Amino acid sequence: MLKRLLSFWNGKPAQRPDRPRGVRMLQLPGVRAKFDSAQTNAENRRHWANADGLSPNAALTPEVRRTLRNRARYEVANNSYAKGIVLTLANDTIGTGPRLQMLLADSKANDQIEHAFEQWAQAVDLPEKLRIMRMARAESGEAFAILTSNPRIDSPVKLDLKLIEPDQVTSPGNAARMHRPRPGVVDGIVFDGFGNPIAYQVLRHHPGDLGAWAAGFGDYDMIPAQAVVHYYRAERPGQWRGIPDITSALPLFAQLRRYTLAVIAAAETAADFAAVIYTDAPPNGEADALEPMDMVELEKRLATVLPGGWKLGQVHAEQPATTYSEFKREILNEIARCLNMPFNVAAGNSSGYNYASGRLDHQTYFKSIRVEQNHLQTVVLDRILKVWLHEAALVEGLLPQALRRSDTHPLHSWFWDGVEHVDPAKEANAQAARLKNHTTTLAIEYARQGRDWEEELKQRAKEMALMKQLGLPADAAKPDVTNDSPTEEDEEDVDAPGSNPGSNPATARARAA
Repeated sequence: MLKRLLSFWNGKPAQRPDRPRGVRMLQLPGVRAKFDSAQTNAENRRHWANADGLSPNAALTPEVRRTLRNRARYEVANNSYAKGIVLTLANDTIGTGPRLQMLLADSKANDQIEHAFEQWAQAVDLPEKLRIMRMARAESGEAFAILTSNPRIDSPVKLDLKLIEPDQVTSPGNAARMHRPRPGVVDGIVFDGFGNPIAYQVLRHHPGDLGAWAAGFGDYDMIPAQAVVHYYRAERPGQWRGIPDITSALPLFAQLRRYTLAVIAAAETAADFAAVIYTDAPPNGEADALEPMDMVELEKRLATVLPGGWKLGQVHAEQPATTYSEFKREILNEIARCLNMPFNVAAGNSSGYNYASGRLDHQTYFKSIRVEQNHLQTVVLDRILKVWLHEAALVEGLLPQALRRSDTHPLHSWFWDGVEHVDPAKEANAQAARLKNHTTTLAIEYARQGRDWEEELKQRAKEMALMKQLGLPADAAKPDVTNDSPTEEDEEDVDAPGSNPGSNPATARARAA
């Protein structure tokens, strides 16, 4: 058997083994498994022409990523829908910024660290930089932040985040663009033998700067990986550079703009003609001779006589067609799908939604936002906190003494802005029921709103003490469990497209109420 295998790999025909005379070999029928998607024929040949088996880094060459970045940036800058989608995505993911909560046993130490970090975050405008990084990932594919020292920061800790575009992180000498990158280097990222990034090659000038060539284009700095935050989404194993989140929607954005401009141009063309003069007479017939394509100015409230055999008609505008709004809705829905964003969020229009549909569509979107926030915590915020704690430990009196002597990363968590409920009364009743049957905690309920439960309880205690001092009633109003508003099932068919308002008994009761 080994001899046959070796002869097969060497390209030599293998000799058939001798068998006893009179013994017939059993011929097994050949088993052939077919997949329609694996067949190539005249119908699908052009559709699958660009399919390849390249590795993730070979497929995402610097030239490919540069083209995608430029086109995505152009579309976001010139398409109102693309701009709004990117801004909404950044605002919903980052909001007003994350808030740190330390989980040490000493509550005073927790308050001290949280207050110092919040003061530093405001000094460097951390929420705005995180929003920029999220928008950069959507339209550029990735974002880089260099952890550096800035002596002009109004904080005892001089740590700062210097944001740079992915255009500046590239291998010098255009080695990667020649498709001959050096071993251990993936377009500006240097790796060790275990595949860990150890350094980043950062150009000192943006390649798109007007004076980049005169200022020394190609000069770069080798920055250690510990000082660089690389924020991107890897879609394949071993992928080290990112592409825009809206890459798959770029052709759809272009089609949407072209269709809108074509509809407007057709409507304008029809509106440019006030009237046309036409005749039903055959050529060389009884109609008076007129100069073709001649233009005549008409006055308001004018009564006139037309030449013999000629009639006055008006051009009918055929655009926008009745399917214009439906087409825009469908293409926007397809555009937003690659971002896990519902149509009403992408379009900024919920006129076709009811209560139940709106909540159902938002569940996938909010889950995607939570995944994005968790990714930010791991890749960006925890890295920043670790360096900040190291720098803050060098400032006398800023951190607790026990934490300054420890090299471990303390336990902590991050709070984000909560999502407001559509019906606050229903949410309050559900919250009271969860707390009553012990299926939740105050920490969880306050975290849903992006607030720290300890801070809120301390503030509430101060308010209660002051109310008692002033003689005001301090009894909190209990939520009314008897809610007469229609339930989600009652509202499911209210104003639903294509539904009959009187066909659902629950809907009829809700309208009668």
